[in-house]
Amino acid sequence: MLKYFKTDNQIIHEEERLEGGVWAQLISPTQPECEEVAQTLNVDIDDVKAALDPEESSRIELQDGYTLILVDVPTTEIRHEKQSYTTIPLGIILTQDVIVTVCTEDTPVLKNFVMNRVKEFSTKKRLRFVYQILYRTATIYQANRRIIDKRRTEIEERIGEHTEDVDLIDLHELESTLVYFATSLRANGVVLDRLTRYKRLEQYPEDKELLGDVIVENQQAIEMTTIYRDIINGTRELMSSVIDNRLNNVMKYLTSITIVMAIPTVISGIYGMNVDARWMPLSDTPHGFLIICIITLLICIITMLFLRKKKML
Repeated sequence: MLKYFKTDNQIIHEEERLEGGVWAQLISPTQPECEEVAQTLNVDIDDVKAALDPEESSRIELQDGYTLILVDVPTTEIRHEKQSYTTIPLGIILTQDVIVTVCTEDTPVLKNFVMNRVKEFSTKKRLRFVYQILYRTATIYQANRRIIDKRRTEIEERIGEHTEDVDLIDLHELESTLVYFATSLRANGVVLDRLTRYKRLEQYPEDKELLGDVIVENQQAIEMTTIYRDIINGTRELMSSVIDNRLNNVMKYLTSITIVMAIPTVISGIYGMNVDARWMPLSDTPHGFLIICIITLLICIITMLFLRKKKML
């Protein structure tokens, strides 16, 4: 999908053709759409399609007449029948008159620009637009991180009687997501560092101040992601210990039951041997069977009390 947008008096509207001051938005574009933008702007089509490769890394390339910026932005996906977070490349092509964004999805990073919810947004101020995109990217990372931490808290509250193995899998998924986030944010940080030395387009004082805010926000997102990844790792280890301890308690309980049940088994086995009745205690005593059963029961009770005192039952 290819759309052209332009702002006039901070109001965005759609255009019919590509001209100066226009933002060209490519969302999962077709080959003809990529060729149209590449031919109109005299841009290498491989650079237009770079963001369509999910394995592309964040970077800046200065080409003849334009600049390619690739960053990772957060998005959602269905993983194991649940909504999870991941990152995808977003390509930004800067020319002297036009800015082009390319992405495989209609990412939330750009939706607010299309809906005219970003203050002081102008398609004509291309470098500021780039900084606003990067700032929006960092804030969405932070918002997603808070949602991930909320999920972790919900799992943590179930630690104990309601802990299940699936909770360990969910925590592993959350930890993996934060690893992806941290990696992408660090790569974006390298891009921001290069943008501080970018001289191809004019930067206004407000742009430099905004870039500083973006760098701070991105660095804070990296630090918070690392902290919450460590917290999730600790929660996962705690949950694993609780599950192991629960298993140990079950095994200890079953062992104690086995010990108690072995007592009547041993006694009945002895009395079941084929020997002279004269050598078997209580064999000729009236009610001998009942007496033996009572003695066996008493031994079992004493054993159970001993095991309980040792906290094994």
